[in-house]
Amino acid sequence: MKNKKICFVCWGNICRSPMAEYILKDLLQKENISNIEVSSKAISSEEIGNDIYPPVKEVLEKNNIPYTRHYASKVTKEDYDKFDFFMVMEKTHIRYLKKIFGQDKKIKMLLEEDIEDPWYTRKFELCYEKVKKGCENLIKQMKNK
Repeated sequence: MKNKKICFVCWGNICRSPMAEYILKDLLQKENISNIEVSSKAISSEEIGNDIYPPVKEVLEKNNIPYTRHYASKVTKEDYDKFDFFMVMEKTHIRYLKKIFGQDKKIKMLLEEDIEDPWYTRKFELCYEKVKKGCENLIKQMKNK
């Protein structure tokens, strides 16, 4: 398996995408896979520079997922050439990224269904379970290539 760069994308880059970033990093480390670079970004500018939302940190800690200080950042047109894949949480994110990039060849859903924003639903544990499932599926797919 050759080196890959994956960017998780959600609305503000303080809940779902950093959660996915740190879950995947943890899974990769446990699987002893070192040739995959993982990061996360936002579609919106509202949370730029902000850390992971505190209830997300609580869920990560509860599930023994290590994380570091995070600075939310927005995806740019230039990012298209820096990453192999953009993993999004909702179908609407595909539309936003397609506007930014002008194409959608590298954009994929993390799960076949939308992963709802826990900022609004307050269902942080459910979000964690869905994101973890998506990350586990991603590792299986990468191992099979």
